[in-house]
Amino acid sequence: MGLLTPGIGLIFWMTLTFLIVLFILGKWGWPVIIKSLKKREEDIKNSLLAAENAKKEMEKLKAGNEELLAQAREERDNILKEAKQAGNQMIEDARQKAKSEAEKIILQARENINFEKEKAIKEVQSQMAQLSLDIAQKVLEQEVKDPQMSSQLIAKQLEKISFK
Repeated sequence: MGLLTPGIGLIFWMTLTFLIVLFILGKWGWPVIIKSLKKREEDIKNSLLAAENAKKEMEKLKAGNEELLAQAREERDNILKEAKQAGNQMIEDARQKAKSEAEKIILQARENINFEKEKAIKEVQSQMAQLSLDIAQKVLEQEVKDPQMSSQLIAKQLEKISFK
């Protein structure tokens, strides 16, 4: 039972040792430990504050990036819209130009057709006049000789004309 009831000397020396260790720790140990804990607490606070500031800054950058992205999309849409309008305008201009060129070609073709038609009519008239003169000349030559022969000659000449 000696362990359960220690002696007075043992209690005295244990108390004295405890007080000396407590004094040494109080004088040199605790201030260093408390100082390092306070420094660590302050470092953690600063780190949390810096992290929060970085988070706020990231949110600002994210909002700025989204705004820039929205502006870029809007600008892209405007550029595409302008390009589409320019393309449509170019197509319309080409269509109008082709239409006017086609009208010019058609007008020129009509003029050529009318010119050729008139030329052909004049040529036919000229040939008809020549044939008429030839017929008249032959009729007159034959009429003087024989009237019945002149009717046959006119019919013969008319047959030649219709087959040509």
